[in-house]
Amino acid sequence: MNDDAVFMARTKSFTRRARRLNESMQRTWDTFGPRYVVDVARGVGETTVDPSVKPLSFRKLFGRESLVRCEIGAGNGDQIVSAAAAHPDRDFLAFEVYRPGVVKTIAKAHKAGVTNLKILEVDAQQAMPILFPDACLDELWVFFPDPWRKARHHKRRLVQPAFAKEVVRVLRPGGKWLLATDWEDYAFQMRDVVEDCPGLTNPYAGMNPDPHDPDGERGGFAPRWPGRLMTHFERRGLDAGRVVRDIVGQKIA
Repeated sequence: MNDDAVFMARTKSFTRRARRLNESMQRTWDTFGPRYVVDVARGVGETTVDPSVKPLSFRKLFGRESLVRCEIGAGNGDQIVSAAAAHPDRDFLAFEVYRPGVVKTIAKAHKAGVTNLKILEVDAQQAMPILFPDACLDELWVFFPDPWRKARHHKRRLVQPAFAKEVVRVLRPGGKWLLATDWEDYAFQMRDVVEDCPGLTNPYAGMNPDPHDPDGERGGFAPRWPGRLMTHFERRGLDAGRVVRDIVGQKIA
């Protein structure tokens, strides 16, 4: 089987979007991109990492030993830049495959004077097993991932049992996987994936039962994480009448 066949067969949790930059964005990319974007060897396609690449050294990447937190799907960077600015003693990684979103994140980080943020313009699902060493993250955030609403597309959702095992690998003991979604059945799936995953525990198991839960009074939903900004993704869901649900998975020490 050739490389193109392997690439096409990979089920991705995102869709391709235009990566073209306008003149202003291109200047930002050229001027400040090298300061924030991690340069990694590419595999087949624009968002994959060469499988032969060695894992990153976070100590070398950030120039110090610290607690590292990572967001998958950083969008325009509001959440990750705000967190990095508020916690200069910690380091932050952002995954984002949409280049205009990466450029907006870079611009916001530069404006805020943030130096403790790095961006990976690659598919997290494919890249994490290659780039991330064991027990390297304090927290992993997955906020409002693509819900892939149609049942036949649910296999493309990021939060799946196989991905949960990878999350367990990269979290340090006691580290947390923070999730949020405004899509009802995806919230129940996230809760199930967390609670069914060896190595993870749900600190809110049995709490906050949901009247729409197909499992009755099972519960398991967390209060809204105070560190999560009200982004336009969340506001859009609330304006449409959807309920936002938070889920937490914690790595068993």
